[in-house]
Amino acid sequence: MPDDATAPTPDGVSPFRLLVVPGVNPAKWLRVWSERLPDVPLTLVQSTPGDQGSALAGPDVDAGLVRLPVDRDALSAIPLYTETSVVVVPKDHVVTAADEVTAADLVDETLLVPADDVLAWAEPPGTAPLVDPPATTADAVELVAAGVGVLVVPQSLARLHHRRDVTYRPVTDAPTSTVALAWVTDRHDDRVEEMIGIVRGRTANSSRGRAAGGEPAARGSGTGATGTAGTARSGTAKSGSTKSGTAKSATAKSGTAKSGTAKSGTAKSGTARSGTAKSGTGRSATGDRAAAAARRRGNAADGGARKGRGGRPR
Repeated sequence: MPDDATAPTPDGVSPFRLLVVPGVNPAKWLRVWSERLPDVPLTLVQSTPGDQGSALAGPDVDAGLVRLPVDRDALSAIPLYTETSVVVVPKDHVVTAADEVTAADLVDETLLVPADDVLAWAEPPGTAPLVDPPATTADAVELVAAGVGVLVVPQSLARLHHRRDVTYRPVTDAPTSTVALAWVTDRHDDRVEEMIGIVRGRTANSSRGRAAGGEPAARGSGTGATGTAGTARSGTAKSGSTKSGTAKSATAKSGTAKSGTAKSGTAKSGTARSGTAKSGTGRSATGDRAAAAARRRGNAADGGARKGRGGRPR
């Protein structure tokens, strides 16, 4: 690891140190990091699956893109994706005739298992090579090209070590490899949380444990104390509100005690609370006409009521 991997910038900002194992391409996440935290440099720390656990536990790494499994007692991990495994063979190998193969198709092959193998075979197919196991996947690919045997690895590793004289095919029932973001549980800080958000696809404005937004304020349903006439915005802007005299003023002038009720007929009289189809729209286009009509109807209804009771006040 270079000496400046953990050195602060001239502004005193320490870089975020992200461990990466072979085959993992962090480019898309690095791009988002640079957009969201342009003042915080990100340093890649190369490791291997065999060393990833100890590297994460050490003081020189903040988080890592690793291959599962990891020690869950000390580390937290978020699985990101799972890779298909492929068999790497010479270009003229018989399995290249098929688009994909199974482990059973490899039973007669010499299977190379490097020391840095990341696949957990319960029962590897094929036979063991007569040579010592290769130390690395790169060494194993060299042996494949020489015709010594075949190699089963995650597809990203086959691409990483691709060469012209070998090719690969998917093995449908081989063990797979899952890539995860991992960090020491006790060292979970704001920058680790930022990386978690990036790999999970959170937007820049979202944050863990915070609601996306508060509830909108309640919207008013009318003009305050307008009762029925103030709802649904129906009594039109001019007739059902200030200019036409609200429900309160219309009530005062028409006298609703008994005159604006059954005997006067609510449909045509336009009682105080109606703002109805006939009174609140067609017949009360302006405030002056509505108020005058209310006074006339109130007087007429009041006279009719006295006549019905023999002219005697109640």
